[in-house]
Amino acid sequence: MRGDVFDPGSLQKQPGADRPGQVFFGLISLAVLAAFVMVGAVLWDVVQGSWDISTSRMWGFLTTSFVSNPDAAGVAQGIRGSLIIAGIVILTFPIGIGAAIYLEEYATDNWSTRLIQVTVRNLAGVPSIVYGLLGLAVFVQTLKGLTGGDSVISGALTLAILVLPIVIITSAEAIRAVPGSYRDGAYGLGATQWETIRTQVLPAALPGILTGTVLSIARALGEAAPLLVVGAAGFYTTGNNDFLEQMRGAFTALPMNIATFTKEPAAIWRGHAAAASLVLLVLVFLINLVAIIGRARIAKRLGR
Repeated sequence: MRGDVFDPGSLQKQPGADRPGQVFFGLISLAVLAAFVMVGAVLWDVVQGSWDISTSRMWGFLTTSFVSNPDAAGVAQGIRGSLIIAGIVILTFPIGIGAAIYLEEYATDNWSTRLIQVTVRNLAGVPSIVYGLLGLAVFVQTLKGLTGGDSVISGALTLAILVLPIVIITSAEAIRAVPGSYRDGAYGLGATQWETIRTQVLPAALPGILTGTVLSIARALGEAAPLLVVGAAGFYTTGNNDFLEQMRGAFTALPMNIATFTKEPAAIWRGHAAAASLVLLVLVFLINLVAIIGRARIAKRLGR
């Protein structure tokens, strides 16, 4: 028996042997490149279109409301409405996370559980306009006494229902990805099922859950069709109404501002639409940045 040293490189395939893998790698590289090109084109168009406003009066554009004079119009109402909608949508996330915990940790693997899982996945692909019709029927008409009808509450609850299946799916995937050894170790030390979930499963799955919730918020902030159906205005005036009256009264959001600017006949409003789009992109980016920082800190705390 020879005592030669084993060379791992001797097991490598000859050049050109893995042609299908190389072709697949080239295709996905082209797909990534195409995605970056399209995103870059959108960003370039938005920045170019909003350049005049960005360099001359961006702060005034952010802090003023809509007026008929293009030189003084802003999106303060839209920013406020979008932030309120995001806050209400976030409040519904525990429902989605709780549903994911039940489906992955408590529910037995039978036909009813599989039916619920398939239904949730199908709901995630339903067009947003359908959720808008649901919000119109339930929150605007049926529950008008509680929501105020065409109000920011109705709009936010409609968007919360829209993103709820996404939260359930992403949270369930994150919980499913937790190694079984975490659970076995906790059970071996005498922990109950809830203690295992609370101390082992959820902390390990939290980065993935956080990513899913941020993606859901980003989608909710960018949706215009459901808000249009439930009665969001392009712009509005609150007068001297208090906060509760404003919550149950007319409302708007950044997507509605963008749509309204775009529909204005004068060409000068196109710059306002681009500037409002830039504000929305920056808002989504900041939310994602907070989530990335939070995920990194959680991962560091868990030693990953």
